[in-house]
Amino acid sequence: MSRERGNRRRNTTVSPRQRRSQAKRANARRMRQMRKRKIRNTLILMGCLILLLSAGLGAIYLLKGGQLSRETLSYQAAREFSGISLNDHQKAGSLAADLCVTEEDVTLESADLLPQQQGALFDLDNQKVLFGQGLYDKVYPASITKIMTGMLALQYGNMDEIVTISQENVTLESGSQVCGFQAGDKVTLDELVHGLLVYSGNDAASAIAEHVGGSEAAFVEQMNAYAKKLGMTGTHFSNPHGLQDEEHYTTPYDIYLMLNEALTYEEFTEITELSSYTITYERADGTEVATPLESTDHYLTGESTPPKDVTVLGGKTGTTSLAGNCLALITQNAYGKPFISIVMGADTKETLYQQMNSLLENINS
Repeated sequence: MSRERGNRRRNTTVSPRQRRSQAKRANARRMRQMRKRKIRNTLILMGCLILLLSAGLGAIYLLKGGQLSRETLSYQAAREFSGISLNDHQKAGSLAADLCVTEEDVTLESADLLPQQQGALFDLDNQKVLFGQGLYDKVYPASITKIMTGMLALQYGNMDEIVTISQENVTLESGSQVCGFQAGDKVTLDELVHGLLVYSGNDAASAIAEHVGGSEAAFVEQMNAYAKKLGMTGTHFSNPHGLQDEEHYTTPYDIYLMLNEALTYEEFTEITELSSYTITYERADGTEVATPLESTDHYLTGESTPPKDVTVLGGKTGTTSLAGNCLALITQNAYGKPFISIVMGADTKETLYQQMNSLLENINS
């Protein structure tokens, strides 16, 4: 009996090795429990912080006039620059990330403009100024003005409306480029815009201004207001056609802003890429008239040839004795990427297109 009890006592005795093993297992359990509690507490704390941060951001958003849902708007320069001051063109450019901006001239080895000339080349896809000479110099725009006139006609006019040509519309300076209207002629606004942008008719510009603005003076006010919205801080218009006036001026950079905005009007490029157009209207006596008009852009008429793999999408020419020969152009390279190029103050039309080619040859490089 006593021997059996002694054997049982020996069997229940725990060895030091077993005690150490048991202690290790117990310690491991405690460590796992502590880690679980720490992870749980960390997750709870992070959740609270996220809730607090979300609430704080939501409150700030609402205080600033935010909405829970807002329509995504496509870029328009007019909206980006609304209400801008006329004092600083640098501020104007900095407000729109989708614009090409530079504070100083940019050289280009191939450009052969004379030192006294102004010109530019803008890569619209990459928002980069590839060339700029006298970008912020005051220049006379001549008929490049008609880009603004055309945009306002497209924005505010009904293209099907009939416009009656007034005597004021055809009383222009001698030698002025005209479509050939006479007082009393009845022309649709659509035909006038074609005559304006294809043939650069000054009589068309005057008729558009009078019809859309109510008077030429009121229309000019609209032109200057729109220029301000576009950030054209170096521009002042005094007429709708660009005939010489000391108070009618712009800058190459402002021409870029204007032409860049014109690209948002689908009808603009549809018209300016036409090599010719036959304008039809009715004389005061009821006689139907159809007058063929040829584009003033020599690239479109084949009188000048752009560099290889350059597609001309239109733009606007301009010529006066003081402005010289000018061209603001929209083009695409071989990959369909858009560019705006500008040359101001060329001595002759031949020189104008040679100088423009010296810029355009870079858009595929």
